[in-house]
Amino acid sequence: MQTNMFATLLFASAVTAGTAAAQPAPFNEIGVTMGHWHIASKDVEANKKVFLAMGGKLYMPGGNPLIMFPGIYINLNLGTEKGDGGSPGSVVNHVGFVVNNVQERVAQWKAAGVPVLPGNNNRLDQAFVVTPDGVRIEILEDKTQAMPVRNEHVHLSLPEAEIPKAQAWYAKTFGGKAGTRNNAPVVDLPGVQLRFARADTKQAPTRGRVLDHIGFDVKDHAAVVKKIEAEGIKLDEPVRKSPTGSTITYITDPWGTRIEIVQRAPLGPQVQ
Repeated sequence: MQTNMFATLLFASAVTAGTAAAQPAPFNEIGVTMGHWHIASKDVEANKKVFLAMGGKLYMPGGNPLIMFPGIYINLNLGTEKGDGGSPGSVVNHVGFVVNNVQERVAQWKAAGVPVLPGNNNRLDQAFVVTPDGVRIEILEDKTQAMPVRNEHVHLSLPEAEIPKAQAWYAKTFGGKAGTRNNAPVVDLPGVQLRFARADTKQAPTRGRVLDHIGFDVKDHAAVVKKIEAEGIKLDEPVRKSPTGSTITYITDPWGTRIEIVQRAPLGPQVQ
């Protein structure tokens, strides 16, 4: 899926719902869309400051801070757990945003105290933000998009022989579209592109890292759970209600990525 197609999906979602700040991309044919990254912060306030400076919107469902960007929710705490280890070295090596102008956003974010690193080989259309506890976020550019920043990708690092298996698994499990980007395998889902890169060694599972898991929002939780269980995928825990009223469970992909499956309750009002 090309970059501008993500923006079209997100814009359509916002128009339909009328509340662009709190809407993910539309569900796909099996009722799945990108949901969230869940960070087990060592310093919630420091992370909150970074994400708000980057243009996120703050919500407090159940009294816990949640930052929303177009296409993604970012949870900043995981109960009392504190993650150990940044995203590099784990299966989810980094995540990614797209902005309408990298150099303008970088200047703006640096002025607000966001830790920004230059792009590879000093590329002007790429940068990186590393959160205070080590979550790496790639920043790429799409000058055609209207919004300043939106979610774009999750980049998994796997042994080369495992990449075709992972691409097929994600496409089947979540109804994604397998394809390529820059001759590398990807899976497109509403609101996100899953990208796969070769790792020389097996990477650590995400569970217990700072970026503990990623999550997909679903339209019909029972239907999605029935589908994946019929495909032989075991739940990590029984389906339950969260304190905020969302219906949730977890699975772990065969390579160690922990994945939450959520039918999300209303967030409540944005905190101004």
